[in-house]
Amino acid sequence: METDEVERGLPFQLQFDKPVPSQIKIAEWNPEKDLLAMVTEDSKILLHRFNWQRLWTVSPEAFSESFQGRCITSLCWRPDGKAIAVGLEDGTISLHDVENGKFLRSMKSHTEAVVCLNWEEDGQPIGDSGNILAYEDRTSRFFPPAPRVPRMPGLVSGDTSFMDDSEDSFGELSNSSHQRFNILCSGDKDGSICFSIFGIFPIGKIVALSKDLCRLIVTCSGELIEESIESRDRHIFGHGLLGLHSLALDTSIFWNIYDKQVLGCCHPNVLSNVAAKSCLLDGFPLTNELHQVAQQASNIEDLTEVIRASLSVMNKQWSDAMHMFHEKFDSLSSLINDHGLDSSPQEEFLSLLCGAQTSPPLHQFLVSSLGEVGLKRVSKAMSNAGKELQLIVLDHLQPAAEIIAFRMGELRGLSRWRARYKVIGLDERLINNATEKAGMFLVQVERFIMVLSSALQQFSNFFSWLLKCIKLLVSETSDQLVSFNSELVIIFLRFLYDQDPVRQLLELSEVDHNIEIELIAKSVLLIQKGMHYPSKILGDRETMQKIKELVQLGGFSDSEYLRRTMAKEFQQMASSFKEAFVMPFSTISEKILCEDLLPMFPFPSSPFNVPTSISYYKDISLDVSTYQTCQRRFIDYIAFKVPNESFPDILNCIGIARGFMHDLSSVKKGYTSLEAVLLSIPDGYHCVDLSLYKESQMVLLLNEITSTSESSGSAHMLVVQVADLPFVSVPRSTNFNYWKLHELKDSITYLQIENEKIRSIPHSAIAPMAVSASRGVACVFAARKRALVYILEEDEDEVTDAE
Repeated sequence: METDEVERGLPFQLQFDKPVPSQIKIAEWNPEKDLLAMVTEDSKILLHRFNWQRLWTVSPEAFSESFQGRCITSLCWRPDGKAIAVGLEDGTISLHDVENGKFLRSMKSHTEAVVCLNWEEDGQPIGDSGNILAYEDRTSRFFPPAPRVPRMPGLVSGDTSFMDDSEDSFGELSNSSHQRFNILCSGDKDGSICFSIFGIFPIGKIVALSKDLCRLIVTCSGELIEESIESRDRHIFGHGLLGLHSLALDTSIFWNIYDKQVLGCCHPNVLSNVAAKSCLLDGFPLTNELHQVAQQASNIEDLTEVIRASLSVMNKQWSDAMHMFHEKFDSLSSLINDHGLDSSPQEEFLSLLCGAQTSPPLHQFLVSSLGEVGLKRVSKAMSNAGKELQLIVLDHLQPAAEIIAFRMGELRGLSRWRARYKVIGLDERLINNATEKAGMFLVQVERFIMVLSSALQQFSNFFSWLLKCIKLLVSETSDQLVSFNSELVIIFLRFLYDQDPVRQLLELSEVDHNIEIELIAKSVLLIQKGMHYPSKILGDRETMQKIKELVQLGGFSDSEYLRRTMAKEFQQMASSFKEAFVMPFSTISEKILCEDLLPMFPFPSSPFNVPTSISYYKDISLDVSTYQTCQRRFIDYIAFKVPNESFPDILNCIGIARGFMHDLSSVKKGYTSLEAVLLSIPDGYHCVDLSLYKESQMVLLLNEITSTSESSGSAHMLVVQVADLPFVSVPRSTNFNYWKLHELKDSITYLQIENEKIRSIPHSAIAPMAVSASRGVACVFAARKRALVYILEEDEDEVTDAE
């Protein structure tokens, strides 16, 4: 055989053989570029070019402090290759930029380890199908680019660099995803499967996609139990059905709406692994509706985080400045007590303002404790904090609130089209409530701007007056000082000296005096216009009634917003968004049903990982229109290694089944379309991993078995023409308590290695084997921490001759 290989050349050109720093447990090729993402045993993500140049390395600790010590359990690429989804052992899914590995955002859709991720997209850009309902995001017509999250750590007074230098996380995800409809499918260790449009908006969850999103084939290892739809009583589904199963799930909600009867939900229990595969067809009737809701809701959620971070930064900045103010001015109260006077700091300052002689404690405070330097330091801190808050409001908080209100208005219009949007869970009542909350938050932002501006002016006026007083006390000239308004000093001492309306609006507690803050600000405005101090207005309760009338006239039913702070209003707005957006999630989840079950093979009570691969190929034998049942456009292939412990008379075999998706409708018509074949591996070889390849081919990775161990010696990689194998029709019945593969024990096909295209590898190989059908390459990892990349479409002698 070696002579033959020399004559015809070695199959599969070896691109390189390189060492790896640690053993690899997950590896996936980029679908669009020559990039390979790998996860090491110590849960580090490595990204390499095809020439093995390492681009970056990240670990869960770099994602976030909350991910410290978390193990990576799965990984997949976004269909356009621009982002990576990473599943963690705590059920979190994190998204990363391919350019630098930067953490973009995370979702917590699971409570157990995410053991499977698959991300598929529609075959054509939205709008190319000529559908008049094609989605267009109109926000860019009326608004500038969405604001980014203010930079949180390390802010000090005077630092106006709020934003991170990196680009907005949502922009990283949405710039290209708005072109094609795509869904991220994730499965966890307990058997829960979640769907997220664009990988960022959860749209459905099932406890348990085909190429057309009409059905999802799931291979799961564990014990199946049945849940009765009527009684929700759980009981063991059969006896001894602990092993590998294939489930066909009806996900036609993503394609169209059908009135289907519930066939029953089979839940994988005590799962050790979930492997799901999905893909999309062109032009689904519901794609536009799902796209619009997902895109609007995802943008709203992202902008909500901008507001949340803005409020947090603003609260910290203002609190630090007010802490400095009180740290300096609270010493006056101590000095008054030390001198045995029965007065307050406000009374002392008012006496000084009215021309009375300076009391000893006030004189000591102004000249010694505070002084001109200390006063200027406090004044600068307050001024810088106020400017920073104003910048955050104008550059982050207010633009985000305005865009949210616009997007909620868009969703409000869509929710009124009940015929198309109610079916995917867009509830008009909840959307109306969320829209009103968004409007009320905008009112609160305007209120905060007015209060902040008033407070800053009164602080500045108070500090100007104090500076003049200090200058006079130390006998310095004060002609060049900024003038002050004595009426504003009175208002400051009465309402702002020992109160903090700015911080009050930034905290969740409710306002005790609902009208007082606005009246203070209004008083300042009147004084600025040359009017006298409006003493009557501070107690005028008729203003509340006028505000109620104005609120109701503006279309809002909530007239109690003055009793809430801006932070409280934001909390209610975010809660209303969550309530509104969970309805599509619940609605879609209820429509994803388990249609069929195929028990494959049993295994012992402790589950283990089994090499499994699922793929879909166009079924050229069927000539159907696009609008006919979508699952018939592709035929599914399920390949898996059959453990030797499963059947005593089926040893060292690989099972391949096809047509599982077709079979449910076929059984109803009286025949079966499910076919399967058992492929026996020759003695002396052990299957390490397998992967379905393009054009109905399968790549096998085999280790030679030596007398010492299965994992020592050399390995072999070969491509098997699956379509040429003698498939056998598998009869189906309503009795699921039976392992179907055992029926094929008398028709086992033996693999003739000498007749296949095979390449010897001078190392013992380990799983995983990363195969890219789009790039035509395969990466094999050796037990001795080496990575070997082969080009499956070329032979080494052909390349050598060309060179």
